[in-house]
Amino acid sequence: MKTVFVVLLLLPALTSALKRKVLLFPQETDTAYVQLTSEKPLNLQAFTLCMRVASELTNDRDTILFAYRTSEADELNVWQEKKGFSLYLRSSSEGVIFKLPLLSVVPIHLCVTWESRTGATAFWVNGRRTMLKIYRRGFSVSQDGAIILGQDPDSYLGKFDKNQSFMGEITDLHMWDSFLGAGQIKQLYEYQDLGVRGNVLDWNSLKYKISGNVVEVSEVDTEINTCT
Repeated sequence: MKTVFVVLLLLPALTSALKRKVLLFPQETDTAYVQLTSEKPLNLQAFTLCMRVASELTNDRDTILFAYRTSEADELNVWQEKKGFSLYLRSSSEGVIFKLPLLSVVPIHLCVTWESRTGATAFWVNGRRTMLKIYRRGFSVSQDGAIILGQDPDSYLGKFDKNQSFMGEITDLHMWDSFLGAGQIKQLYEYQDLGVRGNVLDWNSLKYKISGNVVEVSEVDTEINTCT
């Protein structure tokens, strides 16, 4: 009886740890988006942004994956472009592009890292890093903006373009105000909820507001293996 009691006591905690949220954007639209609230202001000298993402959109158009805009400019945008993935800091025309395989219906773990001191920038796909490129050395990301998933705002929370909208699913989004190392990013890819959590955006305790046709799906992740 004692053994059975211990198992039942631990079961709720285990079940809770394995639950994950998925934000599903089911169609192309200029109205559906999710606004995120950060744990701290995005006054950044460096950052790491990670998410699991899938989409069946073809490569005949650009697709926004993450948008952070102030009242003055597109401050930090991540895109899937026709040739790969790109990062734009306070610009909609001067970005850094990495030629990588595009998204598919099978989710990938995608990260981008950047630091101001050197300008070192890289994308990471399923725990593996691209070559480094130098971008926006000495730059800093400004605070007091809006974080948007699903749309590219050409004004503060407005002027969305259906042909740039995201369609697919996003989950496990985390952001840090530092440049994470290879071991930490690999841990995020392999162990999902058991990995480190973002100190700017933490998917496990995320505050967000859904507008339009975005569906929040809860699922039990059966792929996490807690035994070695």
